[in-house]
Amino acid sequence: MHSNTGGPAEGDDPFDAGAGSILRQPRAVWATAGASVVAFMGIGLVDPILPSIAKGLNATASQVSLLFTSYFLITAFAMLVTGFVSSRIGGRKTLLLGLAFVVVFAGLAGTSGSVAQLVGFRAGWGLGNALFVSTALAVIVGAAAGGSAAAILLYESALGLGMACGPLLGALLGNASWRYPFFGTAFLMAVGFLCITAFLKEQPKPARKTSLLDPVKALGHGGLASAAVSAFFYNYTFFTVLAFTPFVLNMTPYKSGAVFFAWGVLLALFSVVVAPRMQARFGSLKVLGGSLVLLAADVVVLGYGDHTTAVVCTILSGAFIGVNNTVYTELALGVSDAPRPVASAGYNFVRWFAAAAAPFFAPKIAEWTDIHVPFVVAGATAVAGAVVVAVRRRALDHEAEELQPRHATEDSVTVFAN
Repeated sequence: MHSNTGGPAEGDDPFDAGAGSILRQPRAVWATAGASVVAFMGIGLVDPILPSIAKGLNATASQVSLLFTSYFLITAFAMLVTGFVSSRIGGRKTLLLGLAFVVVFAGLAGTSGSVAQLVGFRAGWGLGNALFVSTALAVIVGAAAGGSAAAILLYESALGLGMACGPLLGALLGNASWRYPFFGTAFLMAVGFLCITAFLKEQPKPARKTSLLDPVKALGHGGLASAAVSAFFYNYTFFTVLAFTPFVLNMTPYKSGAVFFAWGVLLALFSVVVAPRMQARFGSLKVLGGSLVLLAADVVVLGYGDHTTAVVCTILSGAFIGVNNTVYTELALGVSDAPRPVASAGYNFVRWFAAAAAPFFAPKIAEWTDIHVPFVVAGATAVAGAVVVAVRRRALDHEAEELQPRHATEDSVTVFAN
């Protein structure tokens, strides 16, 4: 599923395309890519230190999990804003605005004296991250040398590195104090702000300005709405693993960071390398349905297994999540005739609500029942996502065939970033 323009030809390996030129990039590209690594690190940064934060602020698991809820709730609504902003002030200014928000609110998060303050600052951080990440890919593609394939591969590498290293950085700094990872992120993003200010020139603004309602209108397309609803269920499972599992594992920051580093490595490898090969051999919908069912089984075993089993299943879930991310995002952009940024924003507006819901409900369900039930619910939502894909298979297949071929790698990065 590759475009004949700007990407590898059909049958070529997208991972090999542009490999020779990926390292020969302008400083503006490296500055944006480096800041992107830190931005993606922010998603999993708090994972290893959630128990430490709870202890340090005398808070419950459900209260601390609101760090994810506030972050992704703001991110969901920001999907309606980012295109509106960037199409009016340009990519460079949008990046700098997002970075400024992250620097300020990540730094303030480290000074928090209560969970309520920390949750509020984390929400501001989420707005900044949304503004930055949703714009970074377009900026990298516009400024990169060697064509879009090299730029996309570079951005994918930044995404994978950030997702893998976020928990590791959180563990290394958080072992001394839960506050240090927030200060560390603020410092790194400040460096990114200075680099982008120095090296990145303003790029042309889009010919057409995006309205706040364009992403919502795009969801009127049945195929896009189906992909978004299925992804909503899947993301509930995804973020149950990411936000609730650290409390179940109950490990030191170092050990928890190592577990989620391994999880992030699998996520990156299966998203970038394995998923496109599986799609080419079996087809997107078969791969997605199978991966969702396997993820459901994995999280249920995680919930009921002993400690070693829980660790193994947590790491293994990264493989299924990586595959799902790639296939979902390709479907989301392949079924709609809306412009890619608009379709992406509408799709993410729906799915990020589940990322906000899971961290809140998982510990609440555990308080109401026992520690196993949240994983049963997460398994059920993964199966629900597979059911939606199966029920809407004909429409998704038909629409995707009409609008293919597209560059699967570009689609996956664009929609995940947004």
